[in-house]
Amino acid sequence: MPWLADLSVATLDADGALIGSLQSWPVALTQADGTQMPLIMIGPVAVDPAHQKGGHGRAMMDAVINAARARRSEPLMMIGDPEYYGRFWGFDAQGTGGWDAPGPFEPRRLLALSVDGRAVGGVGMLGPRIAVAA
Repeated sequence: MPWLADLSVATLDADGALIGSLQSWPVALTQADGTQMPLIMIGPVAVDPAHQKGGHGRAMMDAVINAARARRSEPLMMIGDPEYYGRFWGFDAQGTGGWDAPGPFEPRRLLALSVDGRAVGGVGMLGPRIAVAA
């Protein structure tokens, strides 16, 4: 599954070395009837331990969320700390209670964010977004 280049960022130090990255991925919530609700999964957010606590992760999240809002993208989703991602960007688990994901996960950490004001919800399984050609 190709990552979304326009919603993925990297942070470099003064010498041009990579110190952080955040990638975004096209995923979907597949419902029982096979229809897919497109979503964009954010993560992982990674910062070199030597550069953590310097605001790099927050800056990358700000950049991706602002770009998603500017293009009025599909809802964003992630697995993360609801207190942290909710406080800074408004992610929450309110609409994700009917979502399932492959492998183990903590439901309270399955978070979503609407970037266009529409409610996020639904029931189904998260997975790769599959394009079907007629």
